[in-house]
Amino acid sequence: MSVYEYLMDVVKRRGAGYIVLLDPDRLDKKQMTTLVDAACNGGVDAFFIGSSIILNSEFNTFVRLVKQHSTIPVILFPGSAMQVSRHADAILFLSLISGRDPNYLIGEHIKAAPVIRRLGVEPISTGYMLIESGRITSAEFMSNTRPIPRDKTDIAKATALAAEFLGMRMIYLEAGSGALYPVLPEMVQAVSEYVRTPVIVGGGIRKPEEARVRTEAGASFIVTGNVLEKLDDPALIEEFAKAVHFKE
Repeated sequence: MSVYEYLMDVVKRRGAGYIVLLDPDRLDKKQMTTLVDAACNGGVDAFFIGSSIILNSEFNTFVRLVKQHSTIPVILFPGSAMQVSRHADAILFLSLISGRDPNYLIGEHIKAAPVIRRLGVEPISTGYMLIESGRITSAEFMSNTRPIPRDKTDIAKATALAAEFLGMRMIYLEAGSGALYPVLPEMVQAVSEYVRTPVIVGGGIRKPEEARVRTEAGASFIVTGNVLEKLDDPALIEEFAKAVHFKE
C-alpha cells in the first residue's frame, strides 16, 4: 500500500486523519523522540517534517531518527528542494498555487524531481494555499507571496478547483506556523464541498475542539505543530486524535 493509499484508508476508517508537524529547527533529539513516541501511542496517523527555512544542517539525520522511532508514515513537508531525504516514506510535492511566484509553482520542483525519483521517495502532488492568518507567517515571508484573504471563500474555491483540474491529489489550506487565527471553518466547508480532492488544514489550531469543527466542516486531515512542541501534557495528543477521528 502506498502512503497516499494509507492516508485515504485512514479517512475512510476514521472520518479524518490527524498529522503532527515536526520542525527540525525547533526540536532537539530528546524533544523529538519524546514527541514521536507520544504521537505514535496517542493515535496520530502520520508525521510531516519540514519548515519554511531550515537552519539545522542535520536535516537528513533528523528525518532518519524520526523514521527509526516512528511506527507511522513519515512525510516530508518541504520549504525548498533542499528538504529531501531518502529516509522519508513520502514527500508532499507542493505547488504554492495561492501565489504567483514561478519558483514556488514549478521552479523548485524541477530541482527536486530527479532527486526524489533517485531516492525512491513517494511524491504526493499537493496544491498549497496560504490563507491570511492575522500576521505575516514564515511561509508568507519566505515565499514573498500574498495569502488568500481569510474571508474570500470564492477565491479559495476557484484556486482549489484549478489544482484539482491540474491533477493534484491533495489541497492544503495553510494559515502558517504561529498563525494568530486558523483557517475559518466556513472556508474549509466551502472548499471541501466544491472539490473532490482531500483537503488538509493546518496552522493556528491550538485546541481539540478547533480541530473537530474543521473536520465536521469537511477537512480530511488536520495538522498541528507548535502547540505540541513543549508537550507539557502528552494527553493533549490523544485529545486531538479523538477530536479528529470522528468515526471512532
